[in-house]
Amino acid sequence: MKAIQVADYGNSDQLEVVDADLPEPGAGEVRLEVEAAGINFADIMQRRGVYPGGPDAPYVPGMEAAGTIDVTGEDVDLDEGDRVVAMLNGGGYAEYATANAQMLFPIPEGMRFEEAAGFPVQFLTAHSCLFEWGGLEEGESVLIQAAAGGVGTAAVQLASNHGAEVFGTASTQEKLDLAAELGCDHPINYTETDFREVVDDETDGEGVDLVLESVGDDVFERSLDAMAHFGRMVTYGVASGVPAAAENRRLLFENKTVSGFHLGQAATHDPSRIMKAVPELTEGLTTGDLEVIVGESFALEDAAEAHQYIEDRKSSGKVVLKP
Repeated sequence: MKAIQVADYGNSDQLEVVDADLPEPGAGEVRLEVEAAGINFADIMQRRGVYPGGPDAPYVPGMEAAGTIDVTGEDVDLDEGDRVVAMLNGGGYAEYATANAQMLFPIPEGMRFEEAAGFPVQFLTAHSCLFEWGGLEEGESVLIQAAAGGVGTAAVQLASNHGAEVFGTASTQEKLDLAAELGCDHPINYTETDFREVVDDETDGEGVDLVLESVGDDVFERSLDAMAHFGRMVTYGVASGVPAAAENRRLLFENKTVSGFHLGQAATHDPSRIMKAVPELTEGLTTGDLEVIVGESFALEDAAEAHQYIEDRKSSGKVVLKP
């Protein structure tokens, strides 16, 4: 089979097409014939070699893939030919991949494989950050950084559907328009406007109740500035590559809370806390109340181009690979 391998840590040119043996499923696993693989920013951080606990090069990346079950291992009560999407511990950038049967989700009727490949990571992350970790209530306000990205587009929809007032940042008018279409009440071009000033203006200086932060560096610090007294922040990424820290006296005197979220670690340590959102999300995708936004599709062999496309901040929604 064809697969994409990270030959060594570094730039996107480290992604290369290789011939690989078909993976064989073990007990409790299935093998998927991959129709679409989702790209996450964590894939890029792993490729750069800056992802804590990431794989050693060389390796085949890919944390989520959609396709049909090709072969089932022992103790798996699923059928060959079932359309599923899987959360993976790597290996999704390939024509075939093995997956833990407990981390599979049936693809809703009518959903394309490209859309399905953008469902698990972004919607489970968005839902967990907003509600399970962030405690968002109807009528509260939320600031979503990178609102036109994969997780951002999911979070905007979920927060808007929940009755929250949504602030969102993005870098271009096209991305701002997308966020607005999905339910963002206050789209903010962070290249032209200080998002804190917009939050202050729209909240009479009070700040937002919740922030979803995925950038780090000074965006983390300014997001703290934009929070209301008793405000909460959930940080789930470091897209800038520059980690940030909260000064504890500031949290103390402003009664602010900062929580961290990592989907993979949370699913490993307390899977029920993550997976209980799946029925609600699946129903929303089936009824049309929620939509997976696929911004761009690339052929599998163009994985390096796809990574660079994301790193150049050209992407909106989910970017996927198609074998």
